[in-house]
Amino acid sequence: MDFWSRLLSPLSSGTSRQDQAKDPAKRLHRFEKEYGSLLSTWRRSSNLSRDSEAAETLEIRLQELTNILSDESRRPLPHPCIQYASIKQIYVPIGKIATTSYNEWIIKEAVLFFATLIESEEEAFVENPTFSASLTNLLVRITGVNSVRLGLDTESRVVELAFNITTKIRLDPEILPAWFKAQQTAQQDVDGRDRDVREIFAGRTQRADFPLFYILMDYIHHEGKVGDFARTGLLYIIEAASSSAALEQWIVESDLSTLMATGLGALYSQLSRKLVIDHPSHDLPPILALSDYEHPTSNYEIISSCSPEFQSHLETFLSHLLFWQDVLNHCRSVEVKSTLLEHFQVIFLQQLLYPSLLESSDIDGGSSVAVLTYLRRILESLDHPDMINLILHYLLALPDTLPSREPPRSSVSDARKRKSMDLATMMAEKSEETATPLLFNLVDLILACLRSRNQQTIHVTLQLVSAILKRHHRYAVITLLKTEVLPGDTIDRTVGAHEQEVEYLISLASYIGGHGNFNEIYENILKDTMTRLESHPCSLDLVAPRVSTNNHKRPAIPDTLPGAPRDVREHTLRADDPLLNAILDLLETFFINPVETNLSLTETVVDLAICGYMRIEGWLARSPKGYAYVEDEVDEEELGDEMSAASDASESPTTAPDVDRRPSAVEAQKLKNLEKCRRRPIWSQDSAPRMLSALKHLCNQVSSYKETVPRFEELLQQRREAFRTADKMSDNPPPPARKASPPPQGTPEHPSLDEVLRSSSPSRPSALEGFAQRLLSELGTPSRAGSPRGRKEQGRGSGTSTPGAAPGVPELMTPKAIRVPPKEFPMNYTDPSRGGIARSLSPGSVRSDAGAANDERETSATSQASAFAAIDQSILAKRVGLPDDILKPIPLDLDKKPMPDRAEVAESAEEMDHMEDGDEADASQDDTGAADETDVGTPTEETKVSVSHIITNIIIFQSFLLELASLMQVRAGLFDEVRYV
Repeated sequence: MDFWSRLLSPLSSGTSRQDQAKDPAKRLHRFEKEYGSLLSTWRRSSNLSRDSEAAETLEIRLQELTNILSDESRRPLPHPCIQYASIKQIYVPIGKIATTSYNEWIIKEAVLFFATLIESEEEAFVENPTFSASLTNLLVRITGVNSVRLGLDTESRVVELAFNITTKIRLDPEILPAWFKAQQTAQQDVDGRDRDVREIFAGRTQRADFPLFYILMDYIHHEGKVGDFARTGLLYIIEAASSSAALEQWIVESDLSTLMATGLGALYSQLSRKLVIDHPSHDLPPILALSDYEHPTSNYEIISSCSPEFQSHLETFLSHLLFWQDVLNHCRSVEVKSTLLEHFQVIFLQQLLYPSLLESSDIDGGSSVAVLTYLRRILESLDHPDMINLILHYLLALPDTLPSREPPRSSVSDARKRKSMDLATMMAEKSEETATPLLFNLVDLILACLRSRNQQTIHVTLQLVSAILKRHHRYAVITLLKTEVLPGDTIDRTVGAHEQEVEYLISLASYIGGHGNFNEIYENILKDTMTRLESHPCSLDLVAPRVSTNNHKRPAIPDTLPGAPRDVREHTLRADDPLLNAILDLLETFFINPVETNLSLTETVVDLAICGYMRIEGWLARSPKGYAYVEDEVDEEELGDEMSAASDASESPTTAPDVDRRPSAVEAQKLKNLEKCRRRPIWSQDSAPRMLSALKHLCNQVSSYKETVPRFEELLQQRREAFRTADKMSDNPPPPARKASPPPQGTPEHPSLDEVLRSSSPSRPSALEGFAQRLLSELGTPSRAGSPRGRKEQGRGSGTSTPGAAPGVPELMTPKAIRVPPKEFPMNYTDPSRGGIARSLSPGSVRSDAGAANDERETSATSQASAFAAIDQSILAKRVGLPDDILKPIPLDLDKKPMPDRAEVAESAEEMDHMEDGDEADASQDDTGAADETDVGTPTEETKVSVSHIITNIIIFQSFLLELASLMQVRAGLFDEVRYV
């Protein structure tokens, strides 16, 4: 049929086509005509790959047949065309046409034709062996090595068709024999009796046994819809193995486990061996932009973590790893699951993952960074207990435990043993000697990396430790951490000591200072801490409500493999724990550490104390055994008065004279015990654990920075405002700028923040540029538009009580007032008349011309603002190290002072403000000359960082102190760790 005939035929017979579609007889006649034309065209053509006209005609005829069948399936019965296709088996020649055409368009239409027959759900096509053989032959031929290269759309339709068949098998397992036929099923015994399929299974499989299975296997590594259809279809087949003993044994002895393990290993091998952790320069986090962050160098060998190519490879590897997890979740056969896990351990863990950990190093460009990052992503992605147990059990060198009893033998288990022996033989041939974690395990690698000089190695190691502690804490208790199990009669810390320690942490955070509603900030931290404590896997049975009074047993851990750690008992960290001491060593250099290291460090410390079975006494809080008290404030006379008052109350007219007086004495004793528990032990740094001493030492370092760095507290407050503005911008991003408007640039009179930073800071890779551009519209020039003291007083007046605080726990103390800067620095950039310099440089104020005076005042204000901004940036750019000597250690008196209520805190803060006003007024005369010079007292340290970097780390440190305080407070109420009597 030529072009004009095809074009005019629908127009000339449009009404008749509709009538034919409604009439079953006419519809069948049209269907037979189209099918006859298809066969005649195919028979006349000797080579469809060269005869383009015949190929086009076949494509059109196939499309017409598919349209008729699709339209008929939506119409009411009868369906003569579908019946005709089933009786005449027209799918057989159509399958041959598609396989011999080597034409993608004919193949695509043939696939759609078969899919239409299956979707019609009539005539039992999917159960017909002839139909399955024809379709299987088509799929094998068009997806084979020598077939025509299929486009993405055609490939997707092919895999979707295979997936639809597996869906039918999943819904009706009786369909399976039409698609799965083991070659040995037809064999018979010598006596002529049919033997069991499992008994005659030879132990080798062929692709011809289950072609559909291997077709899906070939596409499980693909991305997009093709990979999704293939992986899901394979899951359905594995799930069907539980209802077919023959299929179960076939899967065990097939190369499914080998192909999956080697495929996972191939994807892991594609990942870069050397890696550096980086962030895009255009989307740098504010906390890194406002520090000494420098982009690490990467090349063809060392890949950056933000590289699109690396991200694609990593996501592909993790998606296939999740497919392993889905297979195990869907697999109901113990033998199939055991075979998969065995190949996962031998081929992936022993041959790839562990050797990469063993050969890693932090001096060859980041191989330790790479493998530790990959391991962390693996542990964070998986949650199947058997896979987690295999990984951590092997890498941590946990002892193997034999099963309690031998499972009953069967032909399937014998097949799995034969498969295991083949796997062991194959591995023995590849390598005669392989290293094992018995000599060097993951704990050794972690401790060695925490002592590394490469900060990125320390950073990713802490992230890995944090992931293990948060998600798999029961493995860390017996390997990564040196713990000691506590006896059942362990004494809890008293409420007085608890309040004293919480006040200690809050006092340290309050000393650092700051403005804003600290109560609201602390309340949010309390909510976050409560969520983290409740979501920890070890805390589930501690916080879950009891269903009944007899429900005291925790749910069993769903592990099927032997050797997994079981119940976690109450324990605490030993003082000589290597991991804890390595963390504390990093904590001592907190302010000169990279920001990323400090974020991971604080996260790891919190994760150490999140578990409900981890007792914090001895390493985070003081041990009750070391409490020492002063003389009792309540002497025997006061106790006698209490007892006499109780006896008088018992003899009152409202009480019967024959009431026993012994409960009154017991009540008095309880009151005495309550008072004893509310007493505060003597605070001594010798009795405090190293963690609390390190936190106090860091606060003393902050005190030294305040004494040596000019305007340190105002710069600290400006940094807080910058972070607050960045948070608002991230929550409510500004609309994109118009293309016509140029980017904001500073003029000579109005320099931008970015220009000031570049002019005053030393030359280094500009991590601030992208962040400064985003903050420019919000911050502009650093401003002192409000007096810090005025902001503090306003914050104090608007404070509210913390609704989340428990009774007896102190409110967050009002931060100390920030010192007034010297007179050389005006309090307001925008109003120079309020500063000393503005008053001395105002000759234009005596002019009679008001317009000229205003212009000169504006010019003076802008120039002074630029000068003050440049001075601030020059201070921030100065490089300092850790203080050698602490000039003014912070004073703390926590022994006898009771827990202050809100009124007492406000009153003490007012007195402190008045005292500081007088001190600063006297000190301002002596510091006028020192304020102009931006030199700061820099100790002789090898590692020096900018003042800006230290300010950012101080803000992180203050937040960390509040996290620890909230952690102690929430644990006390959630896990009942504090005693009152």
